[in-house]
Amino acid sequence: MNWKRPGSLRLRNDSRTESGLVKSETPVKKEMAFYIILLLLRARVCYFICMCYFCSYEMVIMKNLFRTVSVIALAGWFLACSERKSEACYEIIPAPLEIRENFSGGEFVLDDGVCIVYPGENEAMRHNALFLADYLKAATGRDYRVETGSRGKKNVTLQLDSSIKNPEGYRVNVSASGVVIAGASEAGVFYGIQTLRKAIPVKANSVPVLTAVGIEDEPRFGYRGVHLDVCRHFFTVDEVKKFIDMMVLHNMNRLHWHITDDQGWRIEIRHYPELTKVGSRRAETVLGRNTNIYDGIPSGGYYTQRQIRDVVAYAAERFITVIPEIEMPGHASAALAAYPWLGCAGEGYIVRTRWGVFPEVYCAGKDSTFEFMENVLAEVCELFPSEYIHIGGDECPKQSWTSCPACQQRIRNERLEHENELQSYFVHRIEKWLNARGRNLIGWDEILEGGISKTATIMSWRGADGGVAAAKAGNQVIMTPNTHCYLDYFQTQEPERLEPLGIGGYVPVRKVYSFDPYDRLSSAEQSCIQGVQGNIWTEYIASFAHAQHMALPRLAALAGVGGACDRRDFGDFTRRMTVFRKLYDKCGYRYASYFFDGTGE
Repeated sequence: MNWKRPGSLRLRNDSRTESGLVKSETPVKKEMAFYIILLLLRARVCYFICMCYFCSYEMVIMKNLFRTVSVIALAGWFLACSERKSEACYEIIPAPLEIRENFSGGEFVLDDGVCIVYPGENEAMRHNALFLADYLKAATGRDYRVETGSRGKKNVTLQLDSSIKNPEGYRVNVSASGVVIAGASEAGVFYGIQTLRKAIPVKANSVPVLTAVGIEDEPRFGYRGVHLDVCRHFFTVDEVKKFIDMMVLHNMNRLHWHITDDQGWRIEIRHYPELTKVGSRRAETVLGRNTNIYDGIPSGGYYTQRQIRDVVAYAAERFITVIPEIEMPGHASAALAAYPWLGCAGEGYIVRTRWGVFPEVYCAGKDSTFEFMENVLAEVCELFPSEYIHIGGDECPKQSWTSCPACQQRIRNERLEHENELQSYFVHRIEKWLNARGRNLIGWDEILEGGISKTATIMSWRGADGGVAAAKAGNQVIMTPNTHCYLDYFQTQEPERLEPLGIGGYVPVRKVYSFDPYDRLSSAEQSCIQGVQGNIWTEYIASFAHAQHMALPRLAALAGVGGACDRRDFGDFTRRMTVFRKLYDKCGYRYASYFFDGTGE
């Protein structure tokens, strides 16, 4: 039998810069023109000397004047050819709320004299200005000056505007006298910069020409997330940063970082060093869909606290909040392998080498379990300033609790009805600890089963039913149903023929784009929906190239839901994607082609 190995997808291997952008062609045309002028002028000087020796002075002057003018004209033509103009296209993704063309406003040319101006003594705005300069250089090969100051002509001016009400809202105004990007906050300005970035064609040695226009935009949802599982297969810090860059291109603002699970514990906890010494490594990995064949290769990896701070800071500079997920009370095999006393049996645990749901869970009857969880979360809270901490809560088998004397005693002491309520007790206790430290809890929709507090936020993954129920009960909800938002599902209807090995399901671009987070909710209940999230689980995704293949272009469709779900048109989206795809190419992203070549929809 033949099995496709996870990550076996064969993709292009282009050379990249460290930022993930394809290196632009070396800007040699200007240098060539300069040297041609120099050589021609030197030849003219020699010719002039010779002519002075053999001919009359007046004849020499006239001939050389004519020929020198010809040389300069030729060099000017060469320079003009080397600096092609490229016209901006404002049909970007996600589609802005409003675009008004100003037919009397002319156009603005982003030539070498343009400066990017930002208000002084604002570090976030300085970063914004530097980002814009980097984006423009990547697109055109040109360097643009960055300076502090107020609004001026013939510049790109970044500024804050308190009249914009949505905290991530922005305006971009282009006229013949310059560009003004204004936002309600530094984040709003950043998204305005993304709009300008996406509108400018990526052409080396080009001079962007911006048609006069007024753009206003604000995202429909404040939470626009992407989930990345690094437990089933580990990704390096550089790869996680590239993933964040992909999110930036799509105006996503929450990275849900899944860093503990049965197959690997990926975060350094100094109080419990065995979590990474033992829990971060598994002996081997199953091949195929849980066959009895293994690769025989040890697999591991984890992030030091210094690396985590680096990733969190990198994301924050780009206005992305990183939300960690520390799984409990289930999906705990890696932690139990490191510290067996955390389980009900107290022995016999391993870091799992297969995929699925396993019976080994944290013992809910021992106080030492909660002491462990609180110590872990104390370090997690120091590393992640996020308002939310995700505690999982999904797929928790309760067989071990039914036979555990400590768990059964806990049920009696707390006057609980059954093991589902014991899980609810576990979640409540952790939530109370988090709330006391100014943090809020997120859990998968299973935490609804034993009852939850009004302050818990539900992440609805088993379809939208859990989210609908939670919203009707008044809880905050993030919609991420597997029916529309699982980006590790197949993208075509012929996966065995067209796609690498995957977990199953079918979520094409059209399906993602069609998702309605408000379905079955009244206008009052809709206020409980914080936003949407796409999930990438990596049981069958062993390489970062494969992860990109699964995320793109479906992430663009999700951006349309999170940013513009009240103004969607799939035909218009499809047309915009033909342009947006060029950015994928220039960034070197290994996106799936099914949507573009007609094998997917």
